[in-house]
Amino acid sequence: AALVTPSMIGITGLAFYALTIFAPFFAPIAAQLGTTPLMLAVLVGAAQNILSKSSKYSLFDPCKEMAYIPLDQDSKTKGKAAVDVVGNPLGKSGGALIQQILIFGVGSLAAATPWLAEQFEEAMVENDAVEAAAAESS
Repeated sequence: AALVTPSMIGITGLAFYALTIFAPFFAPIAAQLGTTPLMLAVLVGAAQNILSKSSKYSLFDPCKEMAYIPLDQDSKTKGKAAVDVVGNPLGKSGGALIQQILIFGVGSLAAATPWLAEQFEEAMVENDAVEAAAAESS
């Protein structure tokens, strides 16, 4: 259940970036549907947001909370506080910092999209390699 959210984000993310980067390729398909590749990208992005939030709250968060079950009450309290007070804001701040660096570095977020897609693809490939290595070792 914990892999549903990242898998969903990965699949819809690839579709979004494909529609954004390879818009001329998708233009005939979009025209058949009576729309544009940009509008399809917007719809895929909206679907990604809806599906990722719903799967996160219904599947991922309960799995994340199960990690605290074997801990004693004091460790649970301290562990959750550390994650909620330090970990989450640090992650969001780091993401915002990367976004600002990209905007200042290339001029706009739209210009950074191809680079972001490349990084996204590399992360997915690396994740698959890690999962394959873990499956072989077990």
